[in-house]
Amino acid sequence: MSALPPCPQCGSSYTYEDGVLLVCPECAHEWSPAEQAEQAAAAAAAAQVRDANGTPLADGDTVVVVKDLKIKGSSQVVKVGTRVRNIRLVEGDHDIDCRIDGIGQMGLKSEFVRKA
Repeated sequence: MSALPPCPQCGSSYTYEDGVLLVCPECAHEWSPAEQAEQAAAAAAAAQVRDANGTPLADGDTVVVVKDLKIKGSSQVVKVGTRVRNIRLVEGDHDIDCRIDGIGQMGLKSEFVRKA
């Protein structure tokens, strides 16, 4: 027996095949597994984090700050050209977690860095 995916709308596990479509008996949602796979691939490509030049970033990369960044709640500034090593990509507004020498743990936006 093949394991069918749960309904993307209501999460029900009681889905069944009806020709080329999958159907949920609880919410009557119908979808194509091929379309769902295409949408998942497009979402994964859109979720890829890119730097200021459009280069894809990955965990562990080294980046360089391209703009002076004021640190909220402090008088310190991250200067242009500051190298940040071993970044971690995270979800959210500030999509890079890193540790900057002399400043400490910080979240950066990928639009203000370029890959070194």
